[in-house]
Amino acid sequence: MAEVQSLEELGEAIGTTAEAAAPVHEKKVDAQGRSYATGKRKDAVARVWLKPGTGKIVINKKDFTAYFGRPVLQMIVRQPIVTADRDGQYDIVATVSGGGLSGQAGAIRHGISKALTYYEPELRGVLKKGGFLTRDSRVVERKKYGKAKARRSFQFSKR
Repeated sequence: MAEVQSLEELGEAIGTTAEAAAPVHEKKVDAQGRSYATGKRKDAVARVWLKPGTGKIVINKKDFTAYFGRPVLQMIVRQPIVTADRDGQYDIVATVSGGGLSGQAGAIRHGISKALTYYEPELRGVLKKGGFLTRDSRVVERKKYGKAKARRSFQFSKR
């Protein structure tokens, strides 16, 4: 191996391997032209399929406005689409299980974001900046023995 004499030579020697190591995100689509992703939040797991369409969102075979009655949860589900400026361009079908409604909405949001990046890799920067691609790892703390809940002690009684 030849000895490197200057920083320029070092840059040339390293530069060829560093460019090849950079991750290249490519389009991942199945035979039906859909992109698939799994989203998770708390105990909820969402399986999301995204394909070009009119903007219809179906969750567990129901319209998302019927599944999520609260407008806040509907807004959470639509956040990645609105942020990426792709409103009304994709049909989304999702199946979600586990957890409560809030966790399910977060899981669907995570799944939609990942599916969007698989379908259009150039949207990755926008969604990453919005924090939609990061899996929120917070889960409920387990109950400990000798405690009423995870941390709460039993009520103290003097007599």
